[in-house]
Amino acid sequence: MIELNLPQIIFSKVIRAVVEFELIDDGDKILIGMSGGKDSLLLAYALACLKQRTKKNFSLSALTIDPKFTDDFAEKISRAKKFCNDLNIPHEVHEVDIAALIREQGNGSPCFTCAYFRRAAMNRRANEIGANKIAYAHHLDDAVETFFMSLLSSGQLTTFQPKTFLDRTNITVIRPLVYLRESETETFAAEHSLNITKSPCPFDGSTNRQTVKNLIVELGKIFPDLFSHLATAMRKNSIGELWDAPKSRADMRAAYFALKGFDKKNKP
Repeated sequence: MIELNLPQIIFSKVIRAVVEFELIDDGDKILIGMSGGKDSLLLAYALACLKQRTKKNFSLSALTIDPKFTDDFAEKISRAKKFCNDLNIPHEVHEVDIAALIREQGNGSPCFTCAYFRRAAMNRRANEIGANKIAYAHHLDDAVETFFMSLLSSGQLTTFQPKTFLDRTNITVIRPLVYLRESETETFAAEHSLNITKSPCPFDGSTNRQTVKNLIVELGKIFPDLFSHLATAMRKNSIGELWDAPKSRADMRAAYFALKGFDKKNKP
């Protein structure tokens, strides 16, 4: 096993997330979503470090979904497999032909299709091996981008939760890196010379999420506190003065007739 040396600032933020959102319990069997990117490598490293440095009794394993975007994926993900093995984390790769599913859907959203079938495969495998939790490497930037993207695309104030129970599969999804900035995962990867697997996604860099990521950076040049304000706005206690929910036509019918000077039974 490699010597674990997680910077204190990162370890503190992971501990904060684990404690605040009650992410890990004794006896947990946690399946890590391992893409081979900088975030999932750090997640595996942080959880291995947490297991080593705390009294929590839990086990770890990792799963990579091969979406069949490239022919050499197995070779590329071998770096992540070695990394997991060095951490004493069992790792396996499952093929899901997401590339074919995206082609079949025509003009539908490739990101939605990919995310849906990846999650389904992760949930299925977690049930098969008896894992009660799945850990994903989403960080604070991901949460803020999801929040802002939801506002722009649907007019709703929502983002993913640090901890979510999936009642259909009896699995709990946890995100221990939610207090980390992406810049911190990049710094960690560089300082530890992590052998990162580049995303095989053919749409990488041209998604709506990337557009929102770029927009936050550009707006941040004008409003320096934008990111921190968005992060604060994600909290339930941040809601200020908002309009009431819109009323239905039925709710407004009586007031409408009163305004017109008659009711439904009597003409003016």
